[in-house]
Amino acid sequence: MRFDLITIFPEFFTSILSHGVLGRAVTGGRVEVAIHDLRSFAHDRHRTVDDRPFGGGEGMVLKPEPLAEAVESLELPDKARRDRGREQVILLSAQGERFTQGAARELAGLERVVLLCGRYEGVDERVAELLCDRELSVGDFVLSGGELAAALVVDATTRLLPGVLGNEASSEYESFGPDDAGAAGKPGGAPRSTHGAGGLLDYPHYTRPAEFRGRTVPEVLTQGDHAAIRRWRRERALEKTWRNRPDLLARAALSQEDRAFLAGLGWRG
Repeated sequence: MRFDLITIFPEFFTSILSHGVLGRAVTGGRVEVAIHDLRSFAHDRHRTVDDRPFGGGEGMVLKPEPLAEAVESLELPDKARRDRGREQVILLSAQGERFTQGAARELAGLERVVLLCGRYEGVDERVAELLCDRELSVGDFVLSGGELAAALVVDATTRLLPGVLGNEASSEYESFGPDDAGAAGKPGGAPRSTHGAGGLLDYPHYTRPAEFRGRTVPEVLTQGDHAAIRRWRRERALEKTWRNRPDLLARAALSQEDRAFLAGLGWRG
């Protein structure tokens, strides 16, 4: 698939696209990322891309003309004729819908994604109305600009593409993964994860040494009892989700055993 990133700081992405999983995906041809300098589409001497807001107020607002020219230079179908199942133009802003693992999986099924990196006080609303298929926010906080958000979206989406990770199941058997029906692999065998609840946080992980600064690996993980390990991992995932993200439990598919365990922790769902 291809990402087009429209930004006033194109050099921001140089390091991000050169390292780790994302760097390997780019060099290996699994994903293409094109960076477009928004100022290239401003035609005054100062390459101006922002102006004061109508109605007064603090800060500056990104102008619609440069953004429109930048998007139109990509030769995508206009918004009314665009196939959103193949390509989407997305504005990154604090006012957007929350970007989640589910949204990343949706984007990973597309052929092309254009990300507009907002800046300053915001972006002229007509950009979203006339050019964009959706707005996304990476969380309930405000960034200085959309570049960090774009990097998160590109990374989270790219690692879900076939062939990007060494073990493709890694992107399923982790926090926020699908339920068992939606995950790859066969039932039985060595324990994997707790996808039966779908969308829980991952369980705790341990590796060598068996003892570190007085803390030992839970004994159940060293005895080779797969059923006991599955049960322990399930309970730890439920416990971690209850303590750190109880909101996820409202959407999880919980068994009666799960509910009884959570009730013992104090959950009143």
